[in-house]
Amino acid sequence: MKAIIYRDNGGPDVLQLVDRDLPVPGPGEVRVRVAVSGVNPTDWKARSGATNPMGFPEATPHLDGAGVIDAVGEGVDQSRAGQRVWLFMATAGRPTGTAAEFTVVPAEQAVPLPDEAGFDVGASLGVPALTAHRALTVAEDGPRRLGPGALDGRVVLAAGGAGAVGHAAIQLARWAGATVISTISGPEKARLATAAGAHHVINYREGDPAAEIRRIAPDGVDIVAEVALGANLALDLAVLRPRGTISTYANDGGKPVELDVLQNMVLNTRLQFLVLYTAGPEARAAAAEDVAAAVRDGALPVGEEHGLPLIRFPLDRTADAHRAVESGAVGKVLVDVTS
Repeated sequence: MKAIIYRDNGGPDVLQLVDRDLPVPGPGEVRVRVAVSGVNPTDWKARSGATNPMGFPEATPHLDGAGVIDAVGEGVDQSRAGQRVWLFMATAGRPTGTAAEFTVVPAEQAVPLPDEAGFDVGASLGVPALTAHRALTVAEDGPRRLGPGALDGRVVLAAGGAGAVGHAAIQLARWAGATVISTISGPEKARLATAAGAHHVINYREGDPAAEIRRIAPDGVDIVAEVALGANLALDLAVLRPRGTISTYANDGGKPVELDVLQNMVLNTRLQFLVLYTAGPEARAAAAEDVAAAVRDGALPVGEEHGLPLIRFPLDRTADAHRAVESGAVGKVLVDVTS
């Protein structure tokens, strides 16, 4: 099979296209013929060594993808062979990511993908959708699971609604019944956030965004899904309701976070930091189940018309796909692996 590998941390040029033997699924594992591989910021950070040094002599990148199970290991239902699936966390503690024609993952990390959902949808789920689910289910008085009606009466603020996680947060919150507000930086990103399903979009660079949000939600926002905590904390606190939650999954821009302790005490603010790796298996399993239900309901479409443009590269240009993500490409970067 063809596979992308790297043997040392570094820039995109460390990625190589090579021939490798087909992997064999072990007990509790499945082998998947990958159709489309999804690229996330965490993938290039792992490759570069920014998050952690290499733990294997050789690694194939990419946590997320979609394809068809073609072989199962001991203890896995044989009927799963031939099943269309989406994959998540393929490289978590393993060297076998989705930037290869075949990959092996634990069976529970290969989630059935309905026939009406394309592989592009499947490859775009994983990290963004599961992270968004976590962000929406950590409030003190909020639901732990998502489904239609779970967020009825709640107001969700999705910061950076044109990003992959922000896009998924809009879609999942809308599916679950919330009123969804998204902050954006310009007209094009406003168009994308609206296409994703945001009821209201606010340009945080113009006018008085806090006053605009308060006009929509006079009692305040229940949950903020935050991508740039340092840059946006003042706005978040200005619109958060008492006992509201700020769920932060990134700090884009790297601005230091400074907390006014008294302000947060008075608000009874819940500041929830999150990353999938340490969220725990129960939270990840619940998120995968709920995301799968949203996919079955048609609630997580992708593409320009749905607010998430797709940027495609062939397998032999995976390095260019990484460069696109590193440079902040707007949309979802995908690698076409097999047809």
